[in-house]
Amino acid sequence: MAWEFRKLRPGDNVAVEAQRDPFAPPKWAPPVWHMPEGLVLIVNAVRVLVRTVAFLARHIVPVTVLSGLGWLGYRFGWPVLAVVLALVLQGLSVWALVDNPSFVRWVARPAQSRWRLIAVYRRHWQPVLVTAGLTKVHKGREYLPSLVRVRSGATSDRVLVKMLKGQAPEAWERVAVNLAHGFGATLVRVRDGDRPGRIWLEFVRRDALAVPIPALPVPDPSEVDLSGLEIGRAEDGSPWRLRLLGTHVLIAGATGAGKGSVIWSTIRALLPLLLGGLVEVWAIDPKRMELSFGRALFERYGRYSDDPKGGMVELLEAAAEDMNARAERFAGVTRSFTPSHEHPFRVIVVDELAFLTAYCPDRDLRKRAESALAVLTSQGRSVGYCVIGAQQDARKEVNNLRNLFPDRIALRLDEDEQVDMVLGDGARDRGALADQISSVPEIGAGVGFVRLETTPDPVRVRAAYVSDDDIRDMVALGLPDLDIKGAA
Repeated sequence: MAWEFRKLRPGDNVAVEAQRDPFAPPKWAPPVWHMPEGLVLIVNAVRVLVRTVAFLARHIVPVTVLSGLGWLGYRFGWPVLAVVLALVLQGLSVWALVDNPSFVRWVARPAQSRWRLIAVYRRHWQPVLVTAGLTKVHKGREYLPSLVRVRSGATSDRVLVKMLKGQAPEAWERVAVNLAHGFGATLVRVRDGDRPGRIWLEFVRRDALAVPIPALPVPDPSEVDLSGLEIGRAEDGSPWRLRLLGTHVLIAGATGAGKGSVIWSTIRALLPLLLGGLVEVWAIDPKRMELSFGRALFERYGRYSDDPKGGMVELLEAAAEDMNARAERFAGVTRSFTPSHEHPFRVIVVDELAFLTAYCPDRDLRKRAESALAVLTSQGRSVGYCVIGAQQDARKEVNNLRNLFPDRIALRLDEDEQVDMVLGDGARDRGALADQISSVPEIGAGVGFVRLETTPDPVRVRAAYVSDDDIRDMVALGLPDLDIKGAA
């Protein structure tokens, strides 16, 4: 019997052709099992019941309120319902007028969060994530990250997201711009969540730091906390508190970025303890311009002159020697520092830090200054010494001591690479866009990002602007008999 091989044509019986070909692979099809219609109805009914219970549990408060109002209207009629609603609205209005902070916390913010969850994020969640490439399709089924919770603030929203299995936060950081445009935000930052597999998305709706902040009032002595001095405002509207006790602070920013605002706001917050003798400020001012207005407030003041050794380097060496003497006295006696009149808390403010570590023309003076700074920053925290260093150049070769500053502030920088140089690796990917801060003084001066020793996430802040008149008032407050013009 002769076998005939030919190309199949439309209408040919495939099974017959396969039987004629001894080399054809066997054809296998899984058995088809037809579910009984009654079982299908039971399964669908159970699904509807589970989803209904989940919806009621998730929206227990609004469901309970609406159910109660509906029963009230059905039982007593709509006039009673209208009176009850009027009384409730009146009560809420009185609450908002009498204690607005608690009203915002317990009523306004939760209501706003619920509204934005439904009207903004849940409504656009799937199309935005599909377009951004954050979903996965497996065997014809689409897997979508879960929207867990939304917390709305005055200027931003925090959205808690449960990522897909095997997904990393870096995947969300790469499409942050897509998410911002998709949900109508100006900026999106990715933060670690409350547990592995979850992240927080910070959607910034408007810039709360676009307007300059005037100098803050001088606090009462009892309100001064060296572990959290109020010197400005954070992006979420809360006070920006800078810690000095037990740390050192590095401030980096281009010319006109507002380094003086951070320094003078800090000194202003310290003023009550400074005048009381519990805090001393030793200032080093190579430019002879930034700190000279308040030199009457400083315990010691050094500036660049014809003899830079006497003005600045010896001041640093004196601070290092005194710090070592204090450490020797405290050894074996105490492990924590408390300011006193005998041992005040000393803040060493160094403006233009790079001048002492890189630009000073005398090589010997550079080495001596760097050695003294290394001693102060490596050993001074535990005995009541804090170094605040400000510089323009963020390069490592300019300041190789920056790793000894636990807390760092990046104001406006010229290049994106400088952000990680100042705040540490990965800071820009986490949202510290210091290179995109506006160079217009009214918009960007004093605006920056803070990265603390205790957390890797940078926070956007703005320091209050302390004018020359404010500094003169500070000097007059502490030294009323002093000739202010002569001091300036």
